[in-house]
Amino acid sequence: MANGRKSGKAGKPSKEAKAAAKAARKQASKERRTQLWQAFQMQRKEDKLLLPIMLGILIGLTAVFFLVGLIWGIQWFLLPIGLMLGVLGAFIIFGRRVQKTVYGKAEGQAGAAAWALDNMQGSWRVTNAIAGTAQLDAVHRVIGRPGIILVAEGSPQRVKSLLAQEKKKAARLVGDTPIYDFVVGNDEGQIPLSQLQRRLNKLPKNIDNKRMDAIESRLAALNSRGSGGGAALPKGPMPGGAKMRGVQRTIRRR
Repeated sequence: MANGRKSGKAGKPSKEAKAAAKAARKQASKERRTQLWQAFQMQRKEDKLLLPIMLGILIGLTAVFFLVGLIWGIQWFLLPIGLMLGVLGAFIIFGRRVQKTVYGKAEGQAGAAAWALDNMQGSWRVTNAIAGTAQLDAVHRVIGRPGIILVAEGSPQRVKSLLAQEKKKAARLVGDTPIYDFVVGNDEGQIPLSQLQRRLNKLPKNIDNKRMDAIESRLAALNSRGSGGGAALPKGPMPGGAKMRGVQRTIRRR
C-alpha cells in the first residue's frame, strides 16, 4: 500500500513545477499583451482611420443588439453579447489592417516572399533560397499537402531559368508528385505578395503527411550534396518581422 501511494505521488507534478508553469503562462500572456499594444500604437500612428473604425464597429454592434433587445424586452441580456461581438469585430479589423500595412511595407523588398512563406499556418515545410543570384533573386521550396511548390522572387527574366532548373531537379526525385511554381510580383502572370499565402492554401490536397516526409528527406539529401542553395537573403523584409508574426497569431487567438 505504501509503495502504491508513493508511486501515485511521483506521477504528479510537484508544487514547484506547477508554479513554474503558471509563471511561464503568465509571462507569455504579458508578452502577447505587450506585442498587441505596441502593434496598435504603431498602426494607429500610420493609419488615422484605425481608431474611428474600431470604435464605430464596437459602438455600432453594441447599439444594434441593445435596440433589438428593446423590441423583445431583453435589452440587458443582449447588451453584453453585442459588446463582446463589437470587441471581436474591432480586433478582426485591427488584425486585417495591420496585415495590410505589413504587406504594403514588404512589397518589393528582397526576402519578402520568404518572410511570407515562413509566416504560413499549417503543416508546410519551407526551405528558403534553394537557388538564387547575387542580385538577391531567389527560389524557395515549400512541401505541403498539394505537393511541391516553388516560389520565386526577383527579376522575372532571371528567376525563370532558376525555376526551370529546380523543377527539373525535383521531378527526378519525386515521381508523379505535383510540382507548382509561382513568381511573386505585380506583373501579369505573377502573384502579389499579399495573395501568396491564400493562393497556396487554395491548392488541391494531393499527398498525405507520410508522402510529405519522404519527399522532404529526398530533397534534403539533394541539397546536402550541394545541388541547391542560393545567395543569402535578409531574415525578413523589415525590422520587427518576427514580432509582427507573433502579433498576428495573437490576434487570431482572440
